[in-house]
Amino acid sequence: MYTAYLVIGIVTVAANLFSGACAITRFGPVMKTLRPALATADIPESWLTFPIGTLKTAGALGVLLGLVGVPLVGTAAAIGLVLFFVCAAYTHIRVADFSPTFFLGSCFFLPLAAASLALGLAR
Repeated sequence: MYTAYLVIGIVTVAANLFSGACAITRFGPVMKTLRPALATADIPESWLTFPIGTLKTAGALGVLLGLVGVPLVGTAAAIGLVLFFVCAAYTHIRVADFSPTFFLGSCFFLPLAAASLALGLAR
């Protein structure tokens, strides 16, 4: 069980750190896909720094703290990431935006955060 928690946790940290850093820095290749999704969902691009990029990065660092021995912080961070991606999915669904960004968040990031939470609680 610990190995699964460790592997899922590391993937969650890596994916959210990368995604958060791309949002904060507005990384060009990522923005080609992200900019139209933001426009469709009526989200200002200025939100990429805060709250979007900041919350993803903070969540990733919190999950990392959970992996290295601060389980309550890891659990709280995983809950925060799950809530973030549920709200993101809702934001896209309400405007019928089923772009690749929606599916990446709903079918990769959300299940990853939920798995980190479930495995952390089971541990």
